[in-house]
Amino acid sequence: MTTEPTHADEYEHGHEHGHGHGPGPEYEIYDLVGVGIGPFNLSLAALSDGTPGLRTLFLDAKPAFSWHPGLLMEGTVLQVPFLADLVTMADPTSPWSYLNYLREHDRMFPFFFSERFHIPRREYDHYCRWVAEHLPSCRFDARVTEVEWDERREVFAVTHRSAGGVVSHVRARQLVLGVGTNPVVPEPLHPLLTPAHAGRVLHSADYRTHRALLAGLDDVTVVGAGQSGAEVALDLLRHQDGSGAGGPYVRWLARTPAFAPMEYSKIGLEHFTPDYIRYFRALPEERREELVREQWQLYKGVSEETLAEIHDELYERSIGGTEPRAALHPGVVLVAAEPERAGTDAGTGTGTDDSGGGYLLTCRHTEQDALFEVRTSAIVAATGYAATRPAFLDTMAKLVDWDDQGRYRIDGDYRVALDASVSGALYVQNAELHTHGIGAPDLTLGAWRAATILNAVAGRTVLRVPERAAWTTFGAPAARVPESGAPVVWPS
Repeated sequence: MTTEPTHADEYEHGHEHGHGHGPGPEYEIYDLVGVGIGPFNLSLAALSDGTPGLRTLFLDAKPAFSWHPGLLMEGTVLQVPFLADLVTMADPTSPWSYLNYLREHDRMFPFFFSERFHIPRREYDHYCRWVAEHLPSCRFDARVTEVEWDERREVFAVTHRSAGGVVSHVRARQLVLGVGTNPVVPEPLHPLLTPAHAGRVLHSADYRTHRALLAGLDDVTVVGAGQSGAEVALDLLRHQDGSGAGGPYVRWLARTPAFAPMEYSKIGLEHFTPDYIRYFRALPEERREELVREQWQLYKGVSEETLAEIHDELYERSIGGTEPRAALHPGVVLVAAEPERAGTDAGTGTGTDDSGGGYLLTCRHTEQDALFEVRTSAIVAATGYAATRPAFLDTMAKLVDWDDQGRYRIDGDYRVALDASVSGALYVQNAELHTHGIGAPDLTLGAWRAATILNAVAGRTVLRVPERAAWTTFGAPAARVPESGAPVVWPS
């Protein structure tokens, strides 16, 4: 049910519940409204805080900030150094840096003595929550339900609703979408994503919620070779009691040809720089698509530390000739999945799963082109995330210049191509993998991208961004055109 706003909200929301057409009080107009408050839009909110002449508002449906709560297990760490916080890579003097967070929480000395470069995920989540709670531009419990272009006023009309049903409206000259990505589950598992299989067939994003249930089963299969899959497999191994009987049998399946470490060499990391983004953007679309698939180890690999910990757990369980209750299968694709009756033996587990039916998985080893079957009590799909078009954009979808695959066309300032009738600008964060490359979801580039958007929104240089950040020259170097028959001369 829609209710009227309170008196305190009248200045911003008024009482007009239409879409900005016709008479009614003028709603407050912001220079920039952000939809979604994950790390990337929170970075933009932090960097724009206090910018003269710029009024911003950021909206999120959640009651408070949270970052991948289903994977915040003890002992897990960020895969990027702490300097890749919300602001430091663009403005190290900002009060919203991770170092200032430590100072405000009297943790500077413990952090210094810990000699950490990669910080706990749980602390990163707490740091972001601290920033979000202190920024006046961040508003939670505000689910955006509709965005329209108000041509007469030349603003975006944004409608949002609270969990209690209160509908509110704001207007924005410019809009930035930071709505994040959605979990991706292999197609064979789609029929099993029902309440009847809750907690037993799930995406890794919900792992922590069902962690105790999974730890009590006979056999759990983890699908996916990235960091999330590795962390889930490791956590399940640690639930084994060492006697060879307690805890689940852990099976780890991966489409990739190996359980490979993420590329983390100093030169290799230069793929996560503005230099590489400029190079990537200039490539033909077909080559960009190929590169994203080929470069999986740059952004979908597993940290060497996590792989080492898994190996250590298996080594520990093999002492005295005991066979570890685990199996690792790379180069495997899930072909089909179906439920089995309760009481069926699951996998290579030692008992019968009497808490419900198990599952029969049909898998294919890609290199051998061989099919095999697996019986298991539960399936955790650690199969990543993908950007999708938010439903609230449906009302102005015809004004967006989509590419042939229904994705945004995005320029160097992260501005979406819109119809010529729209004078306002629409920006996106972490929806540009196809146009900007593998750095799109990486926290390393978060503050730089936010600063780039901030400068474009403000129409001036609010924060200086580097022209060059890599030693690597991506692409062929510029050469002087030689005279006929003379050798090519490269610049020194």
